[in-house]
Amino acid sequence: MAKLGKIYKALNEKGVGYVLKKGMAKLNPERIPELESIQKLFANTSGLEIGGPSGLFRNDGFIPLYKVIDGLDGCNFSNTTLWEGTIEGGENYSYHKGKTGIQYISEATDLSEIPDAKYDFVISSNCMEHIANPMKALEEWVRVVKKGGLLLLALPNKAYNFDHKRAVTKFAHLLEDYKNNISENDMTHLEEILELHDLNLDPPAGTPKQFKERSLKNPENRALHHHVFDVGLLTQMMEHFNIEVLKTCESREHIVVGRKS
Repeated sequence: MAKLGKIYKALNEKGVGYVLKKGMAKLNPERIPELESIQKLFANTSGLEIGGPSGLFRNDGFIPLYKVIDGLDGCNFSNTTLWEGTIEGGENYSYHKGKTGIQYISEATDLSEIPDAKYDFVISSNCMEHIANPMKALEEWVRVVKKGGLLLLALPNKAYNFDHKRAVTKFAHLLEDYKNNISENDMTHLEEILELHDLNLDPPAGTPKQFKERSLKNPENRALHHHVFDVGLLTQMMEHFNIEVLKTCESREHIVVGRKS
């Protein structure tokens, strides 16, 4: 019944064309090139997902990994998020039918609950852009991965979303924020975001006034995209922490897969 309710709501709000398009996408989903080789890398391993669970990794997603891995824990910054609603820490991370793991409630920049080299991999989809200090976050993600382990980062391609008017962030800027230990309360980019955010491509953000009000509460809701990424920037970030880049892909998301040296 819940599924029918979602379909009915989508029909009313977005029309028949949208519902049909989504249905066809599920029947014939787009896949990342060389999917089989990527799944082989992650098969029978256990890891951590930051900011999930994500549709990108589900069976009908661009990179269906959930079905091939052995185990997965999750990390979200708060017990309440715009994307997941209310969540609880503990054995509550439900990411795939019949598969659950530990749900950590912790900043992506501070995984102190997790020991060094615990996981075979870390994956994250459409999360890092919401982090004020992504280099600090990546350092932590690398720390909890075993030597030879994997990192997969997927971030939105600005050409397809409300960031299309913004410039890709310079690596030097991310490095400066990292050296200055910028906190997640940072609002440095608020003026730029309010000026260049394309509200026509972000209906949930509401009017300019509503968007500004929500944005001013970003330390609570984490809705802002602090930075804008491309494959080149993600590669620089990986290489700074001695991560060997194995695969890259540019589609609706920028995707980089790397291995910890």
